[in-house]
Amino acid sequence: MISAGNRGSSRPPRGEEVDRAKPGTERGVVDRSRRSPNSIARARNLRNGDNMAEAVLWNELKASRLGGYKFVRQMPVGPYFADFCCRKVRLIVELDGSQHADSHHDQRRDDFLTASGYSVLRFWSHDAVKATPRVCETILAALDERLSEATDAPDLKFKPATMRSR
Repeated sequence: MISAGNRGSSRPPRGEEVDRAKPGTERGVVDRSRRSPNSIARARNLRNGDNMAEAVLWNELKASRLGGYKFVRQMPVGPYFADFCCRKVRLIVELDGSQHADSHHDQRRDDFLTASGYSVLRFWSHDAVKATPRVCETILAALDERLSEATDAPDLKFKPATMRSR
């Protein structure tokens, strides 16, 4: 702890610890986030998962590397979590494993997301690993509105937003 005589910004004497600021929730500050604590915790847990395909694609999308577009990971949208989302153009990119083949749950999810104003682009996880440049070029086409019609191909699905953003 800091001694009574050492309250300034200078380094504490050797062997003494510095008081660290506590997170806002511990200081009694009101959390003004629109997300519930459970939603935030779930998104953090998903971001720390062991999905190699997501890690490979995230390496291409993070820090506005793809065409200068900013993406976020595991963003809550209603009751769902988007693998990747570019908020500016309201594009969600999903990576699907084999368990998603002909999934009715994914269809309901896509319907909800498109009705909420997001376009949804789905790839197979193995394509994100083995054909990363092609996947990135397709994402860039969707971001630049060169891909705008609904597509249901064996290697990708694109569903444009049914409601335009504000």
